[in-house]
Amino acid sequence: MMAGRGRPRTFDRAAALRDAMTVFWEHGYEGAAMADLTGAMGINSPSLYAAFGSKEELFREAVALYEQTEGAAAMAALATGPTARAAIAGALHANAVAYTEPDNPRGCMIVLAATTYTERSEQVRDHLAGLRRGMERLFQDRVDRGIADGDVPAGVDAAGVAAFYNAVMEGMSVQARDGASRAALIAVAKRADAAWDVVTAAG
Repeated sequence: MMAGRGRPRTFDRAAALRDAMTVFWEHGYEGAAMADLTGAMGINSPSLYAAFGSKEELFREAVALYEQTEGAAAMAALATGPTARAAIAGALHANAVAYTEPDNPRGCMIVLAATTYTERSEQVRDHLAGLRRGMERLFQDRVDRGIADGDVPAGVDAAGVAAFYNAVMEGMSVQARDGASRAALIAVAKRADAAWDVVTAAG
């Protein structure tokens, strides 16, 4: 039997996407040049466009992959913690670990990848801002559930509690990028947890 015509399928789209995610995570959307992306992915520009459509579409897929993989531990902690306090503390601890994995860029891709932007990347900035607001809403939902379950005092400003802990989490990401150690970030997470009673005081 004759071999099929055409070049062999050697392109691993999933691996290329993972490599692109790392470049965007390290350099940000604006800072990631096409040469950086194609070099890391092992393809040329036409192949990148054929596989992913555009730099922005590639970035959006990379962000989704980041959420599914690097963000999974924090999301699991938030979903499975028996109380609102335990769930949020678990998410902060998981991120302290994730932000300092030695083989990855430091910090959170969603926090850091589009803090600067141009007119051409406003949609990217807005996309990431929406994801960050979404994380804050998940914190708020967990606090609301805690109120319903009775492990958070009635009358608590759930939105305010969520904003506080989301700000802590985003600050940890910036500190990680600046070189903070895992131990230092875990200590921040522990102090944020220790402040729970004050933060959730009704009023």
